[in-house]
Amino acid sequence: GETVYDPACGTGGMLLGAVAHILDQGGDPRTFYGKLYGQEKNLTTASVARMNLLLHGIEDFAVERGDTLRNPVFTDPSSGGLATFDCVIANPPFSLEQWGREIWENDPWGRAFAGLPNDSSGDFAWVQHMVKSMALGGGRMAVVLPQGALFRSGVEGQIRQYLLQHDLIEAVIGLAPNLFYGTGLAACILVLRQRKAPQRAGKVLIVDASAHFRKGRAQNFLDPGHAAEIHAWVQAFQDVPERARVVTLQEIEAEDWTLNISRYVPPPVGEDIP
Repeated sequence: GETVYDPACGTGGMLLGAVAHILDQGGDPRTFYGKLYGQEKNLTTASVARMNLLLHGIEDFAVERGDTLRNPVFTDPSSGGLATFDCVIANPPFSLEQWGREIWENDPWGRAFAGLPNDSSGDFAWVQHMVKSMALGGGRMAVVLPQGALFRSGVEGQIRQYLLQHDLIEAVIGLAPNLFYGTGLAACILVLRQRKAPQRAGKVLIVDASAHFRKGRAQNFLDPGHAAEIHAWVQAFQDVPERARVVTLQEIEAEDWTLNISRYVPPPVGEDIP
């Protein structure tokens, strides 16, 4: 069983998603006993996360309360660094202001390794915390971000360039707008890996999944069929006409290190962009 960590745990939805995935594959969720870790700043929310895990039959887990960016709970005394996990997943608060930059100016955990984000957006603070939390070798991560993180310049552009040049970014998935509760923004998923498979080295899969949604009254929905198709594209890591492209780092460098999806996967002619 692999360890799974969510540094912005909320009510535990991401951790429960990992358990559900194992069930779907015919596995036993008990393999996750002692392997699920989460940190959540809000006391009530952290309590709900614990209750949700218990209600789903997971009895052995660690969901701790605390401000992950200012005071990470899971550390490794033997290395003096952050604890590391096989799989790091999060849907952190979008563009969090006043996220703890003052701590990171001299961060004891070395999380500003690619750059120090400014006070107005913590998006790349979460990303760097998660990179530092990936296990060496097989560690991988997926993080939900606002699409602005793919193309904003300044220090965020510098951090993005660092992650690309060190070949940590494996896939970028652009999603439809209004899928997430509380924001109408179009989000994206960044998939990063400590060590890519040789055939994926120096390449990034860029996916435009903005047409994959079911329209709802107040919110759009990503149905299981949509998720399965997007997942299949990422696993195949191949071009899909008008939907996905394998792009080299040289091509991204020529575009000044932007990951703006429309630069690489133009929208189909005549199709309404949601």
